[in-house]
Amino acid sequence: MTAKQLPPPELLRQLLRYDPKTGKLFWRERGAELFNPTKGRGANHACAQWNSRFARKEAFTSNDNKGYKCGLIFGKGYFAHRVIWAMTQNEWPAAQIDHINGVRDDNRVGNLRAVTNRENCKNRRVRSDNSSGSTGVYFYAHQGIWVATICANGKNKYLGRFLNKDDAITARKEAEVKYGFHPNHGKR
Repeated sequence: MTAKQLPPPELLRQLLRYDPKTGKLFWRERGAELFNPTKGRGANHACAQWNSRFARKEAFTSNDNKGYKCGLIFGKGYFAHRVIWAMTQNEWPAAQIDHINGVRDDNRVGNLRAVTNRENCKNRRVRSDNSSGSTGVYFYAHQGIWVATICANGKNKYLGRFLNKDDAITARKEAEVKYGFHPNHGKR
């Protein structure tokens, strides 16, 4: 979707109210000018129906398959965190929005930051299928050793082989600091 197709932040603020304490969006009451007449009924009727059903109620209550809040505006789908960014920063984000604490439905503006994909990758949770408990650390059973790696600046970097898991984790944590990873990176 191009920037020209995105609803302007002013329209978002006309349609939605943002609660910065909870990070939630609520529908505002709408005027008849935002509705098309329906069969045998005017725009006023459609407006009254919509307002009685949705006005002042929480918006963007659905979750996508990754846990991000999402919803529809005039039939088009949007992520709540991107809408909130546009409403509070007066422009749609150019790249990605990172949830700093890793909680995908925590849309308080203080928990959101605009980042590149590379920066966003430096603030990822540990994967659910990770058996070592630390991102980039795995057990190489064939040799009975722990291996530590990191992907930095688009390149996979080998950090070493270790007899002790804690030593591999330490090497990985030191590399995260060296390459500017977010302090929350790799947390559950």
